[in-house]
Amino acid sequence: MMIRSCLIYLFFLAIPMDILSQDINFSQFYELPLLRNPSLAGIYKGDMRLTSAFRNQWQSVSAPYQTSALGFEVRTSLFQNSSDYISAGMQLTNDVAGDSKLGKTQVLPMLTYHKLVSGNTNTYLSLGFMGGPVQQKFNPTALRFDDQFVNGAYTPLNPTQQTFSRTNLTYWDAAVGMNLSGEIGFAKAYMGAAYFHFTQPKVAFDQLSDIRLNKKLVFNFGLNMPISDYDDMIIYSDVFFQGGNRQIQGGAIYMHNFLTVGEEEDLGIGIGGFYRWNDALIPVVKLNWYKMSLGFTYDINVSKLKPASIYRGGLEVALSYKAYLNIMNTSLQKVRCVIPF
Repeated sequence: MMIRSCLIYLFFLAIPMDILSQDINFSQFYELPLLRNPSLAGIYKGDMRLTSAFRNQWQSVSAPYQTSALGFEVRTSLFQNSSDYISAGMQLTNDVAGDSKLGKTQVLPMLTYHKLVSGNTNTYLSLGFMGGPVQQKFNPTALRFDDQFVNGAYTPLNPTQQTFSRTNLTYWDAAVGMNLSGEIGFAKAYMGAAYFHFTQPKVAFDQLSDIRLNKKLVFNFGLNMPISDYDDMIIYSDVFFQGGNRQIQGGAIYMHNFLTVGEEEDLGIGIGGFYRWNDALIPVVKLNWYKMSLGFTYDINVSKLKPASIYRGGLEVALSYKAYLNIMNTSLQKVRCVIPF
């Protein structure tokens, strides 16, 4: 029974980020807006956006933790002469951790409504909802149990008496968010808040255990400030609270554009850095190639695990694609507030 309880507890700790949270997190969190706040959907140039990321962490310490994500958004003006618009899409994630292949797969459809509240500053108030099924599973055959050790030595020939009623679990999860975006002088900014897991679904493999996923409150901020006709400074930050714990992450990217700032197409290179509080320093390189964007980060571990990891954390790659579509209600001409994040 103790082994079973430990497995349930370890499921939440074996997530590829710092140990202060129960949710997956990416160093390039700004490239996966739906995981930050469902109301951040639609804050980009274009009618559709496809975002993806892959993360490989802790390979230098133990079995690597691998996390991947794929998000899709499409947005359209509501009516022929309306400045309001909606965004719809889906967020998929898959996480595998440790020898037992502790895993979680999420399939989360999303819908967001954007209401123009000020034409003078192109200010929008956005409300978003995201929810869907989540599957958790693990493989007990890769684990070692105390009754498989004889005279201090482990042998797989010793059968274990540990049994598990189930190794696969599906539950429903949901999140809601709100944000305000608009212009501040020459800069463009947004700030928002989101509430994840507000239904607190049961996540225990043992049906007799009432272990629930902790609710999470997130605050988001983003600022895009042009510093010349060809250069931008872009700032992102998040603060979130979950299960009595807190995490802060943020940083900036200096982007040099080879085309004039504000044009429909993007062609540029960016460098910057982020910091996840008490966990990692994160240098970043980003390339914009017209409709495509490619980002690379590597975590420099500064947590209590740094003696074992020798400062090595995880490599992460993010790829996104944005485009306008040939549709009647395209946002190219009708959406007033185009924030190029």
